[in-house]
Amino acid sequence: MKVLLIAGGWSTEREVSLASARNIGTALDELGHDVTFLDLLGGFGPLVRLAGEHDFAFIALHGAPGEDGLVQAVLDRAGCPYQGSGPAASFLALNKAASKALFRDAGIRTPDWELHPRRSGETSPALPYPVFVKPNMGGSSLGMTLVEQKADLPAALDKVHALGEEALVEAAVPGVEVTCGILGHTPQPLILIRPKHGAAFFDYKNKYDQDGADEICPAPVSDELAREVQNMSLAAHHALGCRGYSRADFMVRDDIPYLLEVNTLPGMTSTSLLPRSAKVTGMDFNQLIAELIRLGLERD
Repeated sequence: MKVLLIAGGWSTEREVSLASARNIGTALDELGHDVTFLDLLGGFGPLVRLAGEHDFAFIALHGAPGEDGLVQAVLDRAGCPYQGSGPAASFLALNKAASKALFRDAGIRTPDWELHPRRSGETSPALPYPVFVKPNMGGSSLGMTLVEQKADLPAALDKVHALGEEALVEAAVPGVEVTCGILGHTPQPLILIRPKHGAAFFDYKNKYDQDGADEICPAPVSDELAREVQNMSLAAHHALGCRGYSRADFMVRDDIPYLLEVNTLPGMTSTSLLPRSAKVTGMDFNQLIAELIRLGLERD
């Protein structure tokens, strides 16, 4: 099958995208596909042209464009199938404020939050400190700051706004971080994440360094907690209208899980979480890629 592998682009997560694409490209080659690599940095013209010449597109983008649904919309118009969620679910998941509103409406527990589009004069959240300040439509923990007192809030907001982003201010939930993938309609084993290097949270360095964090799968949690997180992950997947796969990130405090966000294009680097949990179920990386292609073709 002729597969168009789309990666790169111009988001702040470009390097993560390219790292994912290297792993995916190797798997596609080993699965016997005829692979064309497209760096979206060249614009949408090549994408429109090449989409019509391929049987399938594998999207390895992170951030926008890619996770915002724009590439998916172009592929839909070109009639080229692809893995994962469509334009609407992709955009909703990437926009943290919108997705959290949908989670809250669906009865899914998520930390309180405020959206700060731009800072003008003095501003202070109604939330108690500490809070996390993060880009509303960013990922990989880029631009994120843990703010423990009011005096540090302006700098944290400026850091996000300097990226051209709206800022999401979110109540910090002390505890442990777990993540849960969905493949098809099946929740995957939980992964418990313990950052290293003295980090206060799972930051960019810890996410992508080979020895950046202890990632334990299956997570050493009770069966009851594991089921609750898996059920919440599947409920969030459905609340956003996701397809094929997703990965939900949680903080757990006193055995109570709080959903932070859902990723519709989870990373596929050598340290990424979804491939790690799939491996525990007996699915190696090549099998995971083959299954994502199967799911992408199945819906068309």
